[in-house]
Amino acid sequence: MSDTAILKFGGSTFRSHSSYDDLAAGLERRLDTEGRRLAVVVSAMQGETEQLRGRLHDVNVHPEDATSAGMLATADLISAHLLATALHRRGRSATVLAGHQVGLITNSAFLWARVIETDPGPLSRTLQEYEVVVVPGGQAVDAQRRPTWLGKNSSDLSAIAVARASGGSACEIHSDVDGIYTSDPHLVRGARMLPHVSFNMAALMSLYGAKVLHRRAVQLALRHNIEIVCRYNRAPFTQGTTISREGNQLTAIVFNQRSVVLGYDSDDAADIAHGLFHAAGIDTVRLTEKPWVAVVGGFVDLEEVQRRQNLKPGTYVGVPVAEIRGSKVVTHIAGDGEDALHLAQRLHDTIDLPSAGPAAPQPQLAGV
Repeated sequence: MSDTAILKFGGSTFRSHSSYDDLAAGLERRLDTEGRRLAVVVSAMQGETEQLRGRLHDVNVHPEDATSAGMLATADLISAHLLATALHRRGRSATVLAGHQVGLITNSAFLWARVIETDPGPLSRTLQEYEVVVVPGGQAVDAQRRPTWLGKNSSDLSAIAVARASGGSACEIHSDVDGIYTSDPHLVRGARMLPHVSFNMAALMSLYGAKVLHRRAVQLALRHNIEIVCRYNRAPFTQGTTISREGNQLTAIVFNQRSVVLGYDSDDAADIAHGLFHAAGIDTVRLTEKPWVAVVGGFVDLEEVQRRQNLKPGTYVGVPVAEIRGSKVVTHIAGDGEDALHLAQRLHDTIDLPSAGPAAPQPQLAGV
């Protein structure tokens, strides 16, 4: 399978049902041009996972994790079948390998599962029969064959796992930005694309809230030396950042307006909270200046997680904004998401960008 191209397309690719035919046309051109089989990992259409989460919580405010995993993952499965049928319409052979079929075995942390075993057999056999195998992102099963979910925005992780299963040395991640930038290019003026980034730098940026890549996906790519190629998710699928062992350690300002910093009464209490969040599979950073824990990226029901863990709720402190210079990180705290945006802009205006790539289109930010 080493001649198989591994591609991932995020939810922003699919803004309407016609987007599936647009992507099918691009995949068809690639099949005709390169003659290689394709393993394509896809996310749900924008908003569909959260719609399912809302419906689930309408019925049960505190659903079991196993139930949530089984339901939320169906959004990505629908997306996979829509792409497959768009390819069928064009006369191409394509099929879907869902989580219980693709050969990814996880632990039983149903909503934030970790891959513990990869069986390359199902993918290998299916690629011998079909030109395109479509895999719904985030789906897997545990050792008892129960559905598990790799977490919010985990299609990147699925794609790297598929690349590992196929024996591939590279994986292409397509999203609404063509790479990693010195800050969020949709929000920060003057953000510049970084052409070559090291695995460690990419993982660090993801840990502190950068939205381009899933942190565990970068870690898995590092362990198996799978180069990540970031590309734009619409024709002509422009290539941007390459992430590899040889990439650079650079400077960036990273923030996510959904992230929060929680304060605790003591360092011991903060350490316990950090450990419990980590055990639940939730990305957190233990901030050492004070007994604070940054919970990164949102999409976490903090009240429910703390209730289940019998953890005294932390006090809201603010939104973290990370200033990353190589391996050194300084975390600033903003009052709320809007303040975080303005702080990130001010910090970004002070950094040197001698080796960065072209500037991103300028966002409109009033009052910065």
